[in-house]
Amino acid sequence: MFADKRDLRKFHVFAVVILAFALGLVWYINRTGAKLADPIKAENLKIVKNSYEGAVLHTSEGEIEIVFLRNLATTTVINFAKLAASNFYAGTKFHRVIPNFMIQGGDPLSKGEDRRLYGTGDPGYFFKDEINGEEFIKGVAAMANRGPDTNGSQFFIVTAPAAPWLAGKHTIFAKVIRGMDVAERISNASRDKNDVPLIPIIIENVVLK
Repeated sequence: MFADKRDLRKFHVFAVVILAFALGLVWYINRTGAKLADPIKAENLKIVKNSYEGAVLHTSEGEIEIVFLRNLATTTVINFAKLAASNFYAGTKFHRVIPNFMIQGGDPLSKGEDRRLYGTGDPGYFFKDEINGEEFIKGVAAMANRGPDTNGSQFFIVTAPAAPWLAGKHTIFAKVIRGMDVAERISNASRDKNDVPLIPIIIENVVLK
């Protein structure tokens, strides 16, 4: 029994729809699911966790020292430490600054000159949130993200007295213990309509302590 032309057309349309869905699924997995991973190798976890208490961010505006909350955000701290140890952050910028709110940095794409890309970069993977009971008050450092479980390399430091609306949405992993005046000065830098500083504010290096 042979199909008529209408049946063949229906089959072709159905095949095209299935193919488009499959291609879309592959793209989605590559863009999201395949990137969601634990960036921490088990054999390195104990060494990194126990070796560093915090870090000093050497910026073009001065130094900001943070102390890690290792017991509250273990994976996040280790991820930050490993990126810092590999000089991942060297040359990145504080690409987003908002007075009396926060400063954001850690995007590898901010090393370039195309401001349209600032805020879209990551280290090549995402890892899960570690929401804890720390309050979003001045001086806390937390991970920037694109939604649940999309942590990578970008982070921000709160310069507002408090930002309670961020609770439950971002992982706090450190606190500023020195250089809060530097962070506040950065947050007040002249910026464009997208909150990108007009004069680049560079993270020259992050030194673990």
